Order: sequence, then C-alpha cells, then structure tokens
Amino acid sequence: MSDPQQPARHATHDLPRDRRDVAVGIEDLEVTFATDGGDVRAVQGVTLDVRAGEVLAIVGESGSGKSVTAKTILGLLPETAVASGAVLLSGQNVLEIGPAAVRRLRGTDVAMVFQEPSTALNPVYTVGWQIAEGLRAHGKVGRKEARARSIDILRRVGIPDPESRVDYYPHQFSGGQKQRVVIAMALVLNPSVIVADEPTTALDVTVQAEILDLLRDLRDEFGTAIVLITHNMGVVADLADRVAVMYLGKVVEQATSAELFASPQDDYTKRLLASVPKLEPRGAQVQAAEADRDVVVRATGLEIEYPGRLGRGGFRAVKGVDFSIARGEVLGLVGESGSGKTTIGRAIAGLTKVTGGSLEVLGVEMNGVHERDFKAKRAEVGFVFQDPASSFNPLLTIAECVAEPLIVHGRAQNARGARRRVDELLEAVQLPKAFGDRYPHELSGGQRQRASLARSLALEPALLIADEPTSALDVSVQAKVLELFRELQSDLGFAALFISHDLAVVNMLADRIGVLYHGDMVEMGPNDQVLGAPEHVYTQRLLASLPVPDPAEQAARRTRLAELDRAAARADGAA
Repeated sequence: MSDPQQPARHATHDLPRDRRDVAVGIEDLEVTFATDGGDVRAVQGVTLDVRAGEVLAIVGESGSGKSVTAKTILGLLPETAVASGAVLLSGQNVLEIGPAAVRRLRGTDVAMVFQEPSTALNPVYTVGWQIAEGLRAHGKVGRKEARARSIDILRRVGIPDPESRVDYYPHQFSGGQKQRVVIAMALVLNPSVIVADEPTTALDVTVQAEILDLLRDLRDEFGTAIVLITHNMGVVADLADRVAVMYLGKVVEQATSAELFASPQDDYTKRLLASVPKLEPRGAQVQAAEADRDVVVRATGLEIEYPGRLGRGGFRAVKGVDFSIARGEVLGLVGESGSGKTTIGRAIAGLTKVTGGSLEVLGVEMNGVHERDFKAKRAEVGFVFQDPASSFNPLLTIAECVAEPLIVHGRAQNARGARRRVDELLEAVQLPKAFGDRYPHELSGGQRQRASLARSLALEPALLIADEPTSALDVSVQAKVLELFRELQSDLGFAALFISHDLAVVNMLADRIGVLYHGDMVEMGPNDQVLGAPEHVYTQRLLASLPVPDPAEQAARRTRLAELDRAAARADGAA
C-alpha cells in the first residue's frame, strides 16, 4: 500500500489544466460523519477535477469514499455529515452556498443517475410526468411543451416509440430501458455534469454495453462531463478518460485510463486489477458422469410455463431444454434477464412448477411431484441467493439465520443447540464465529454473502444452487467469495448450478457452461469450447459485450459487437 502521506500519483493529466474548462472541481475535500461510536472520516483531503466532455471514473471498494465524494457534488450528504474544502460548480462552492442555491443547481448544472432505476422511479406516475417534473421545478413550462421535451429526450436516449411510451409507467419498461429513462430525467435540463453512481451494476452485459454506448454518445455529442462511480474495472476501461482510485477515503492514484491499466503504481490498484475475473482458458475439466448413479440433476425436454391472467395465454419461460449435472460438477448457466436461468434454478429447488418434459432431481421426478415426495430431499439442496441482505431476517442474528435450516429439518431444537455447528460453518466460510452474534446490517456485503453460503451448507447438501451470488459485490470481495466457493466445492464435492450473467465469473468456477436465450439452450459444452469458439451468434454477442480491464482490447471488442449487431440487423431485414 502506498504511503498515505505521499501525494497521489498523477500521470499525463498532471499537466496544467485550464480552470475555465473545468466543469466541476473538488479541492481538499474532507467529509466526517457523526455516529454513536464517534466521528468517522469518510473522505480525507480529496482533490479532483473533471473537464467538459471528459469521463472521470472514481473507483474503489465499498467504504472507500467514492459515493460520498460524488454525493457531495450534488449537496446530497445527510445532516450527520460535516464537509470542508471546496466543491466548485459553475463558479460556486456547493459547500457554502446553502440548500436553496444547491437545489437550483441540481438538474441545470449537475444531475445524478442512480444505481437502481426501479427505486429512482416513482411507480405511480408515468415516465413522461416524472421527466417533466424536472422542467416544472426549474421554470414555468406549459403542459404541451413539457410533453414535447419529454418525448424528445426519450428519443435521444434510445427509447423506441417515445410518442406512446411517454405515457407508460416504470413497470412497463425493461431494466435497461428504465435506466435509459433515468438518464433522460438527468439530461432533460442539459446539465454540464452528470454523476453516474454504478449505472450498470444491475444490468445484463448486453444491456450494459448499450448504456455505456449511450453515456459515450452524451460525452461526445453534448460535451457533458461525467463522473462515473463504479467498482467494475471493465466498465472503466470501456468508458473512462481518467481514473481516480480511492482507498479508505483517500485518492491513492490518478492517471489516464490507458496508463492506469498498463502500469498501475499503487499496491491497492494492482490488487484491485488482479481481482478482476478474466476469460482465460481453463484447460482440462471434469467430464460429465456417464453412469446414471452419478447424475444429480437431469433435464430432458424441460418446459416451464407461467399461467396467463385474465384470459390471456401463458408465458413459456423454458422451452424444451436438456442438461445434466453430475456429482462433484459445477454447471454454469448464463444468459440475460428473462432467459429462463433463474426459473430453471427455482424448478430444481422445487420452488417453481415443471409443466412439460422431465426434470429429475436427486432421483425424484419434478414434473407432477407432490410436496410430500420431495420434502425429504429438500435437506440435500442448498440455495445461495443473489442478495443476502433481503434473504436474511433482519430481526435475527447471523447465528440464528444460519441455524434456521438445522431447526426446520429437525437437526437442532433451537439456535442455541445449533451454535457449535454454526460456529464451524462460519469458520469454514472464513468468518470469525463471534460474527454469529451480529445482525445482518452489521456485516458488509461480502460478509453477508459468506454467511449466506454458510447457511446453504448447513445441512451438507448434495446439490447447491447459486443464483447471481456475487453480482452486487466489489471486485476484490467478489474474488474472495468466488475463491471460497471453489475451495468449498472442491473439499465437499457437492454438485452445483451456478447462475450468472457474467461469463468471466462463470468461467472461474464452472466445468461446463450452458447458454440460455429466450428459454432455449442455444449452446452447451466445456468452458474452453463455449468461450473460446462459440458457435451461436448470441454467445458471440455475450462475449463481445463483456467489458474487460484493458482499454485497447475493449475498443476492439466494442467494434466486434457493432459488427455482430449489424449482421443481426441484416439477418432480420432479410427475414
């Protein structure tokens, strides 16, 4: 780790910068939060600036101070925060001008794109009304003009048929389209600075690529300055002009994107880049078992249809897929949202009804199964959920949460009786057993996911289903959780279905990969075959959409993705 007393390293952008061209300047920023346990210094002496038409990425793990720094630009710090230094926006210091003046700057001079569009949008108002709200807040705009400008901005961010969809509600848009709507809300007053806080974290890689293209267009076409907050180093390589790396509230390194990835100087930056999963050949892998006795899950022509409502037809989420999972094998299942991968995982766990074909789990046929026939097998199936924060009961301690499966299946009478086993499980996932006395909110995201893994292993399952277990984690935390998963799977020998939209993550763990597209299994095989020589155009597009931590390679991948999109458009036109 670099000496905190030494100044952060600056590369090419150490040259004198024209202050007239600076869209936002941060000088010696300090932010301290008052807590019951004493003051916490979240940001310590940060100095940064962003010019018009430039993308500055601020990267670092949770708790590094990157989001606090970004929120300071918009005056969004809570009352418990005390900030000093300067945040200069349109010639004014945001820290000194008062709440009313800051509100006038929001939208017109600076706007924010939040991480989760579903929570940023109000579900009871149309998107057109919500976009026009910003116009009304900053001046007298008639209803007709507000509607026209809302339609125009929706068109500019790539929403199809904006004349009709301006009257849609948020739930009528896909995740990627909702993020485009949020960007439209930020753009409608033509701000000089956009702060984008993890704008692609919850999106599929192909949708993520579209949002990054949109942000790139905003920078190039409108000269918008963008402050990008992210922990995804591939996204940084794809979009950023300059990068500032934060650690424990300080900027430990600054450089151009090309220089940072080619020659990182700080030890923390090196570790951060080393943690990024890479699409590298895996070599020899476990072969699928031939004997039926070694197969834990077998699907043949599997179909899953959700019933329609109000007289409408049903929706076929899974359309006749075949696959198997052998004892001791990890099958990776990848695809975009809506591809059917989570539906398959839930069907294997007995949580979703099988409506066609065959799905055999631990010797039990799930098509037409009765709960009493599968109940005995539930103890042999573990499930790791995507978001442990919502899967844990906030009123129970971690020990009580981990003990829950033991109590439900009669292996312990209560949490106290299960404590010895719980302590063993916590230590197995590299958590101190004292953490069992904490509540879920007292653990970090990575610690909660480790506890979730401990709970899934409580009953020593023969089969583990992991549904996007690392998508919301920082890259270094993700790397540790994935390495832990690999070690536990190797030691305990359970079969696993690992569901993800990130091909690089799946490649780290899986022995074979299945690619789902609109309910069809379009590709299946060993990792090196699927990732090294994909046959289906959808798999090729998934690979090209995955950002990698190398600006030069990322530019080439972006070109390849554009070629695939043009080829697909020509094929659709010919059809």
